[in-house]
Amino acid sequence: MNGFHPAAGVSVRAVEAADHAAIATVVDTAFAAAAHADGTEAALVAELRAAGGIACEWVAVEGTAPVGHIAFSAVTLDGRDCNWFGLAPLAVAPAYQGRGIGARLVRTGLAALQARGAGGCVVLGEPAYYARFGFAALPVLVCAWPVPPQYFQALAWQPLACAGIVRYHPLFGSV
Repeated sequence: MNGFHPAAGVSVRAVEAADHAAIATVVDTAFAAAAHADGTEAALVAELRAAGGIACEWVAVEGTAPVGHIAFSAVTLDGRDCNWFGLAPLAVAPAYQGRGIGARLVRTGLAALQARGAGGCVVLGEPAYYARFGFAALPVLVCAWPVPPQYFQALAWQPLACAGIVRYHPLFGSV
């Protein structure tokens, strides 16, 4: 920590249309140095929005300026809609990273999904980071993409009614 407390000046709220351009900048800068990024993350968010593929999204703002963003979209489990969602992407502007903003975005988004009765959520990400929210590898859920299994994690809020291959919105991987 660098002395900044996220509650001091940074709040989390639902995304508004006026936030879209600034969110694209946050996503671009957050993923610019990431080894796993391909530079299409901001375009993916815009395409998902345009296609109605984002189930919910949240923005962290300092004053009125977006400094972080998270989106969730529906996923299918073995080809079926089981009321599960995928967390992607999570982005925090580099100058704001390491201050708990990403964690606040994740907790806010997960609470919103739970409140709407979601069965669970999956994420493709760093196991040590996402474990703090309850995510863990579930062998009965397999990512459609070839990834090391420990990086594909799930958080179930209801007993699993579906299992098998998890597929994200078709725009993932095509933008």
